[in-house]
Amino acid sequence: MSGPQAHWLAGGRRLHLNHGPIDLIIEAFGDAAEVRMACEQAVARFQTILSELVDELPALRQPAAVAARLFAGPTARRMEAAVSPLAERFITPMAAVAGSVADEMLAAMVSGRKLERAYVNNGGDSALHLVPGQSMTLAIAGTGHGFADRITVRGEDGVRGVATSGWRGRSFSLGIADAVTVLASSGAAADAAATLIANAVDLPGHHAIERRPARQLAPDSDLGERLVTTAVGTVSPQEAARALQFGLTVAEDYRRQGLITAAALFFNGATAFVGNFPNLRSDRLRSSDQAKDFAHA
Repeated sequence: MSGPQAHWLAGGRRLHLNHGPIDLIIEAFGDAAEVRMACEQAVARFQTILSELVDELPALRQPAAVAARLFAGPTARRMEAAVSPLAERFITPMAAVAGSVADEMLAAMVSGRKLERAYVNNGGDSALHLVPGQSMTLAIAGTGHGFADRITVRGEDGVRGVATSGWRGRSFSLGIADAVTVLASSGAAADAAATLIANAVDLPGHHAIERRPARQLAPDSDLGERLVTTAVGTVSPQEAARALQFGLTVAEDYRRQGLITAAALFFNGATAFVGNFPNLRSDRLRSSDQAKDFAHA
């Protein structure tokens, strides 16, 4: 594996940082000198972030508990802090790794800088910096059923993290959601909650769902022998609604506890929302024949 890599993408506005499994796109907005220094700070922080995680990886793969454990690295501490409030269900700090890396890199970018806006996108799980009066438009896509949309987050909304989980994604899932997108106060919080909400969207024992032990697919998986979803066949609209309801119950519980701001759940062409998605732009969604299947909490 090569060391940390950094290069500017076409146009010279977005910086691409890559090291092993970490693949980031970062961008900052504001005074040119401030933006330049913010990006230099990000590159400097990126040099050691993966090695710090590797040093504590065995413990990070162990199940979390309500009483948070003490980790040495700041990113590992972010991971543990995100999953401890959710530890009534099985979860390890690895469920928050992408969002925590995004948070840590964003913190390095903005430290001492005067930026209007900035983001760190870690494979779709993102951390946001927005001063009052500023906003950022984000895309939600990849459900496998043609849904593509955008939301606009304002500095006043309090949303600083966006994450998506589901069985179609790059990480294993215990559930069958095509995608669950969560808005929260940090990337780590959104990442951890999205994982558990997506796990909850399920039809246990359904003949159309194929699963395999996680360890058969990845010997070092933190999920061990737990069955992860590998394929989802045909289910009825009524079954899809029931699966979504399981996820909605978990999402609404997290919203009431203040752990998330909102969640959008997608499965088998149906969509359900918890909370309010800020400035949701969805002409296709509103005009869809699927509207009768949507649930708003």
